[in-house]
Amino acid sequence: MTAAVFFGCAFIAFGPALALFIFTIARDPLRVIILIAGAFFWLLSLLLSSLVWFIAMKASSTKDAELQKGLLIFGVMFSVLLQEVFRFAYYRLLRKANEGLAAISDDETSPISVRQMAYVAGLGFGIISGAFSMINILSDSLGPGTVGIFGDSQYYFITSALMTLAVTLLHTFWGVVFFEGCEKGHWWVICVVVCLHLLVSCMSLLNPMYEGSLPPVYAVTALMAVWAFFSSGGSLHSLSQLCTRKSAEVEAS
Repeated sequence: MTAAVFFGCAFIAFGPALALFIFTIARDPLRVIILIAGAFFWLLSLLLSSLVWFIAMKASSTKDAELQKGLLIFGVMFSVLLQEVFRFAYYRLLRKANEGLAAISDDETSPISVRQMAYVAGLGFGIISGAFSMINILSDSLGPGTVGIFGDSQYYFITSALMTLAVTLLHTFWGVVFFEGCEKGHWWVICVVVCLHLLVSCMSLLNPMYEGSLPPVYAVTALMAVWAFFSSGGSLHSLSQLCTRKSAEVEAS
């Protein structure tokens, strides 16, 4: 039973991200490098936020429950803001790298566009974020013991996997929209991305009241998916063309 929970939750949390990596990134060495570098930038933000959290915990009293709750909220918000700062720093680095690639190219064009870099970088942020949030939970799912034996929610593992899936996809969508906002100088777009990131992260504080956290998070995910689709150059016309082509292929087969 524990093995079934482990593999089921692992496939829910990382299945879509793994599929995106295999079919859109794995065959291109440059995209793989950008993805790994994006994961490294997220790790840097985690390192700095963990350092601040460690100092705050050492400087405070562990017996004060209200203070610890306030520190937890502060830690979540500070970590989110730091992630977005490093996302912006990574955008600036990729922009410089893209100009360098175009300069050394024979036709003076970069082999990868900014929109493609935004997608790959966002997926790198999402995969490493999901890995760090889910790896210990997956380890616990192998046993020994059963969730809910002491009155806790029996849906802990499945809801954690669903939340990890949403955050992984959200980082990908946020990356696309964030980079597009930086390219066009639309700073309000960047502010909206940061605010939505803060909102989603703070919703996790509602757990174990999962009905109050999961539906809003997936509503934000759906909204960001549509926004990222149009930000990446998609349109209703291209979507209808795709659906028409798929229908023609099914009828031909």
